[in-house]
Amino acid sequence: MAKPSAADNRTRSSVQVFIVVGLCCFFYILGAWQRSGFGKGDSIALEITKKGQECDTVPNLSFDSHHAGEVSKIDEVDSEAKKFEPCAARYTDYTPCQDQQRAMTFPRENMNYRERHCPPEGEKLHCMIPAPKGYVTPFPWPKSRDYVPYANAPYKSLTVEKAIQNWIQYEGSVFRFPGGGTQFPQGADKYIDQLASVIPINDGTVRTALDTGCGVASWGAYLWSRNVIAMSFAPRDSHEAQVQFALERGVPAVIGVLGTIKTPYPSAAFDMAHCSRCLIPWGANDGIYMIEVDRVLRPGGYWVLSGPPINWKASYRNWQRPKEELEEEQRKIEEVAKLLCWEKKSEEAEIAIWQKTMDTESCRSRQEESGVNFCETTDVNDVWYKKMEACVTRTPKVSGELKPFPERLFATPPRIANGAVPGVSVETFVEDNNKWKRHVNAYKKINSLLDTGRYRNIMDMNAGLGSFAAAIQSPKLWVMNVVPTIAEKSTLGVIYERGLIGIYHDWCEAFSTYPRTYDLIHSDGLFSLYKDNCNIEDILLEMDRILRPEGAVIIRDEVDILIKVKKIVGGMRWNSKMVDHEDGPLVPEKVLIAVKQYWVVGSNSTSS
Repeated sequence: MAKPSAADNRTRSSVQVFIVVGLCCFFYILGAWQRSGFGKGDSIALEITKKGQECDTVPNLSFDSHHAGEVSKIDEVDSEAKKFEPCAARYTDYTPCQDQQRAMTFPRENMNYRERHCPPEGEKLHCMIPAPKGYVTPFPWPKSRDYVPYANAPYKSLTVEKAIQNWIQYEGSVFRFPGGGTQFPQGADKYIDQLASVIPINDGTVRTALDTGCGVASWGAYLWSRNVIAMSFAPRDSHEAQVQFALERGVPAVIGVLGTIKTPYPSAAFDMAHCSRCLIPWGANDGIYMIEVDRVLRPGGYWVLSGPPINWKASYRNWQRPKEELEEEQRKIEEVAKLLCWEKKSEEAEIAIWQKTMDTESCRSRQEESGVNFCETTDVNDVWYKKMEACVTRTPKVSGELKPFPERLFATPPRIANGAVPGVSVETFVEDNNKWKRHVNAYKKINSLLDTGRYRNIMDMNAGLGSFAAAIQSPKLWVMNVVPTIAEKSTLGVIYERGLIGIYHDWCEAFSTYPRTYDLIHSDGLFSLYKDNCNIEDILLEMDRILRPEGAVIIRDEVDILIKVKKIVGGMRWNSKMVDHEDGPLVPEKVLIAVKQYWVVGSNSTSS
């Protein structure tokens, strides 16, 4: 791909979003000057202006008369919004639950210090994280796969440390990502071709993947063109910005590590898991990390291990490790794989591939005969802050095969067909899909940029059955589906069965990502869910932290909740507007739309 031309330099152009409520439409001038990394601002503004000229009426938003008194009382009588100040410049890349200074106070054993350690209430910041000077909107996909503006993540260390491995190169005002990796210096595409000779990557059978110790996520970036979506994770460590680079490239990733706590994913979720020289001691601690991979891997799923100790006989000198040590390491891995009923499908050069058995009943019988220690938990998806144990999780009994993607997106997920999600029937699933198709169609009228590629990294903070993500599905974007740990139903397994990705999270704490990593954040009923659990301000400040400048927000909730939310964001440099439900003003549920203003460290003014 060619290096960005002068036409790709940032532009300053007025961004206008037109709103349609019922049969009327009006302009809501967002007043944001776009700092674009790709120079599309003028054409977008022109297109929206043309659409806006078709509108003859500019009505005021109306609310159900049943709520009119409450709205009037809160909006007009209450004092003006509290103003939130910018945080100090040193916090531009602050990750509250993976803070480097706090991490060093925890034990290093089993990577405990690299896990989530959130600040106590008294140490939480109550200010807005600034963008670094020169911050620009990332390039659109697929250019973002190969180029990241230097100003957005100004860290050059990886260009030196990984110079010969083709991870990343610094070229003027951008970083370039040639697509290489430690185990695939010739490029991720050729490496994936090797895997595809064994694993059905190209026909939709394998759709979801987990990349452990992902680096800058080139494996996940290049899987995207094959319609495979990878959840990549890596710790915030000496490599500093690897997950930040991944997200700037438009690749799904979170800060994470295999340590002492279970990963925040449901059981039997992923079609494939992958480690490319990820430095995880797979055979150590009674194979506890392989056992965790087994928990999240669905029956029939694949595990790929490339790099040490695979093919140690030929490579131990290059790795500068004793061959006896490597031999013992591989012996332990093979032993645990056999215990887990994984069949080795291939070992070629430094790549080994195993497949988890589909015959879970037969596997369980063999494991019981060999005295395997089974986990005693009654809820295999209760993983939030739960200690990892050297016990095997019984794979949930679910009959029915997954359809290939994209057919599985709207096919009834096996967990629903089998009644494994209490209160969710096949009819409920169909109704939920239809409802979210209507909602998304309304959103596209509210924000005409929604499916243009302007928003690549999208988050749904309370994802339910994943129907918002399914309705908005496009090669131009991906959605991080978050299922709150306090949600009434544990639906994340269903989301994975649809060929989507997601994570468990408690919104009373900060999310495991860098600042400015999402282009659009969607929230449905989240503030009603958390109103008695934690401070609305804290959740909104966290949304502001992870939202890019000029990123968009869509919040759907009850009107009384949204009035409180709108007042708070009035002090956060967001432009916001409340609109009626698409079914009309008599529906008490409303929608708050907002755009975060552009501002950077040291600036008192914004783009508004």
